[in-house]
Amino acid sequence: MITRNEIIEIGTFNKSHGVEGEISATFDCDVEAAGMFRCLICDMDGIFVPFFPEYTREKSSTSVIVKIDGIDSAESVRILVNKRIYVLKSEYSKFSEEEDYDDYPVDFFIGFTVEDETGLIGTITAVEDSTDNVLFIVSNGTSRVYVPAVDDFIEDINIEKKTITMSLPEGLIDMQ
Repeated sequence: MITRNEIIEIGTFNKSHGVEGEISATFDCDVEAAGMFRCLICDMDGIFVPFFPEYTREKSSTSVIVKIDGIDSAESVRILVNKRIYVLKSEYSKFSEEEDYDDYPVDFFIGFTVEDETGLIGTITAVEDSTDNVLFIVSNGTSRVYVPAVDDFIEDINIEKKTITMSLPEGLIDMQ
């Protein structure tokens, strides 16, 4: 069973395209990478269900036409209309350039540990991105800390070890 912690949101299915079961989709990531994912995952009544692309073709710089294996009509593809598209985090990291972390959606880093020059701060358990100031919500088991997710504070990201090393302003952690 696929869990929320294993996936990352990358786009939205839009509307059916033609009568052969194709659907248009808008992606937040590189549309060329969209065709490389083994499966595209949708939340279907609270269960994350994988759908396997038969093929994709670029429609514009942010959208593609997708043909899902086993869906062969405009009527049957309607179950995907307006559904958010997710992929496995493990697959996403393979197709992203590791030096360009701006391409990663911020919730990709949930589960990463955060450390600074004083040591371990905790693990990112959630992301607050409802405003322009995105925050990592970091828990150390006994407390929660809100850490700004800004490039100026991030010194290193290690995808394999799932760690983020930050240089935070003095007193930021203590004042919370």
